Amino acid sequence: MPDKTLDYLVIGAGPAGLQLGYFLHEQGRDYLILEAGSAPGRFFHTFPRHRTLISINKKHTGWEDPELKLRMDWNSLLSDDPGLLFTRYSDRYFPHADDMVRYLGDFARQHGLRIAYDSRVVRVDRPGSSAGSPFRVTDESGRTYEAKRVVVAAGVTKPNIPPIPGIEAAELYGTHSTDPADYVNQRVLIIGKGNSAFETADNLMESAAVIHVAGPHSIRMAWRTHYVGHLRAINNSLLDTYQLKSQNAILDGDVKRVERNPDGTYLVTVSFARVNEVTKDIPYDSVILCTGFRFDASIFGDSCRPELVINDRFPSLTPAYESVNVPDLHFAGTITQSRDFKHGTSGFIHGFRYGVRALHRVLESRHHGVPWPARVLPADPEALAAAVVERVNRASALWQQFGLLADVIVPDGDTARYLEEVPYDLQGPPIGDRGHFAITLDYGPNHDKIDPFDIEVGRISQSDSARAHEGHYLHPIVRHHVPGRPPVAHHITENLENEWTSKEIHVEPLRAFFAEQLTSATL
Repeated sequence: MPDKTLDYLVIGAGPAGLQLGYFLHEQGRDYLILEAGSAPGRFFHTFPRHRTLISINKKHTGWEDPELKLRMDWNSLLSDDPGLLFTRYSDRYFPHADDMVRYLGDFARQHGLRIAYDSRVVRVDRPGSSAGSPFRVTDESGRTYEAKRVVVAAGVTKPNIPPIPGIEAAELYGTHSTDPADYVNQRVLIIGKGNSAFETADNLMESAAVIHVAGPHSIRMAWRTHYVGHLRAINNSLLDTYQLKSQNAILDGDVKRVERNPDGTYLVTVSFARVNEVTKDIPYDSVILCTGFRFDASIFGDSCRPELVINDRFPSLTPAYESVNVPDLHFAGTITQSRDFKHGTSGFIHGFRYGVRALHRVLESRHHGVPWPARVLPADPEALAAAVVERVNRASALWQQFGLLADVIVPDGDTARYLEEVPYDLQGPPIGDRGHFAITLDYGPNHDKIDPFDIEVGRISQSDSARAHEGHYLHPIVRHHVPGRPPVAHHITENLENEWTSKEIHVEPLRAFFAEQLTSATL
């Protein structure tokens, strides 16, 4: 039997687990982090396989404000220690994964986080039948732990393997040889069209004879969709070799079968989407599967098994990062990307570090009586507009977690509470149900359908505040939510340098919106 019941048991000492551990530690909470490996950041010891991160490390911004700098720093965790910024660990714009390993180890040590290493969790149960019963967690050595709340921050640890007959004969992204010499003069098929697939292809271009990258969906470029998990320019060299007739190719269609021949080569059946579903058998020397990862829910007993979504790849979550069907089972980090799948940044450090902070504030409010951080302002249009303008020009959380985290203004008579970085769809405390304003940064409609480099595409003038709602690029949006009616939105016109400070174009239209909405709310 466990010696005590912890308040919090965190599974995983990756970036999300360390980030939550930092907040719990700073507040003096009773917690323990269980880590399967012998050091923090076990994922980054192996991935990405070719060791170059695609999270940018922009050291030089021309800014002095540390909050503003976090808009361009995609790797640092949040803390009060200015020495524990990832920008001090590498000068490279796309840093080496080993630098992340070193950084996470220093973060854990310098903050004195309570971590039990070599403690791979193999079972999570909830022996009691009611909400509020403690969880029982068992590691691979048979040690058991008991906690009121469990936060899973172990990432996506299981390969996402599509149901293709014979796919077990293919090599996996996580274990295939990364030595280009092993593929000299070979015909190589890479299944998948994401960054891991193109990272793998890029590594083989100087040695393989032919490289085909196959998948049923169109390639989506991150610079077009604004989703950083779509194909990044650092990995897309193969596209040049395809379009410039250099033997390599993109196969748009379904892989129907993978057959391993007695001599070790492959025969792969592909059904092409672009040419009336023509099916072709194509020979290869190597087949590598690069189709991503999924959450491993096998550790959960029936008493606390979380519902899954998106082809069972991720847990289904409430706005409080809590399982929709298991109270007090929360999630942190890349496994929270069901909240903004293929749209936002919850799958990446520069996004989920703020999601973890929001989760911590939820836990503090629910279980320790600590109110959500807020300041009180006059419920005056000019004061509210000034507060919003200050935040949208500076806040890194709104910038990085666009459309997901919102600043919230709750009017109450002559005053208003200004709450920072609340999950946009959180209901009840701390927002209440009498109406509020939600402030987000977000992209405009169909932003991912427009070629940003096509000069023939119509652009909205940055000085035309009346047409701000037509803007495609990232810009502030203020929505007034009143029970019983649809939200009313005000858009602040997009700006090339993301500076919304013009009294005429940005501030005055926002002030007028607040004046109109505050008046209508009292009628």
